[in-house]
Amino acid sequence: MSNTVFPWLHDNWLQLQQLCTRLPHAILFYGPEGIGKSAFVESFAQSLLCESVQSDGHACGTCASCGWFSQYNHPDYRRVRPEVLDGEDGSEEGDGAEEKKTAKASKTPSKEIKIDQIRALADFMNVSTHRSGMRVVVLYPAEALNTAAANSLLKTLEEPPPNTIFLLVSNRIDRLLPTILSRCRKFALALPSHDAGLAWLKQQNVKDADVWLSEQGGAPLAALNAAQGDGREIMDEFLRALGHPGIDVALKTAERLQKHPLTDLVGWLQRWLYDLLALKSNGAVRYYPRYSKELVTLAERLDAVTLATALKSVNERRAIADHPLSARLFIEEMLLEYYQLFV
Repeated sequence: MSNTVFPWLHDNWLQLQQLCTRLPHAILFYGPEGIGKSAFVESFAQSLLCESVQSDGHACGTCASCGWFSQYNHPDYRRVRPEVLDGEDGSEEGDGAEEKKTAKASKTPSKEIKIDQIRALADFMNVSTHRSGMRVVVLYPAEALNTAAANSLLKTLEEPPPNTIFLLVSNRIDRLLPTILSRCRKFALALPSHDAGLAWLKQQNVKDADVWLSEQGGAPLAALNAAQGDGREIMDEFLRALGHPGIDVALKTAERLQKHPLTDLVGWLQRWLYDLLALKSNGAVRYYPRYSKELVTLAERLDAVTLATALKSVNERRAIADHPLSARLFIEEMLLEYYQLFV
């Protein structure tokens, strides 16, 4: 785990090393989802705790500190993230792991970072550091903080404890409190070039790598996950519905896809609308070249102002997609609103 920085983030890693001479108390790493931000930040966290850092800034991977870190039990390291992400990499191994898994199995894992998770850091920060080193807290995705947790974290950032650094990761910096943003040093991580992302996917033996990369907006890890998953049929059903808008299509699609994550559906519609708008402005399709025929036909029936308004509406829907009153009604309303564009 000592060097999990993806090739397109190598220059960012070198840039980050320049901060190490005078570290701020909090750094916010932000950028598109699916480019390797969390792995990048955890590599940095490990290097900050490593007892024998290499000349390029990476952790050695062999010292006692690196051993603890790789097992997620370093005494000076805490990782804060939603319950839904826990247990995917062995982070809950150790005393009480079975009890935790049994308890969580009885309820749906939360997608939020809760105030109890932030309050739990108080005990961690009040204990002396191991070997008089520093404490590192990694928190992601930062936009998963609920209101109470965000306010609690803000108080900590306003009066940061000594020898402690907070590393926050965000896919949606626009959803964070301005006061939290103001108390963090911001560090941008960008999408790789199309050629760099494509080359990496081909190294992973991904078939139709160009198609997958386009459909995931140029994010290589998101493209890899999609290629290895089983969601292509669902996505194609949804995109076919967008390609042939209608009332019956909207109702039937909502019924069939109501159990699929709504954020995926909203994201697919956003990209579809972006492609329609791009066709109006420069005649290009970015996300869904497989559906160029349908997109061209639909774009001829719309104007740019209408598409821009539709995009704004879908962006607003994304903010509530995690907490709909009814998934089926949410999809119906979204697709019927989309259908109205062509009436």
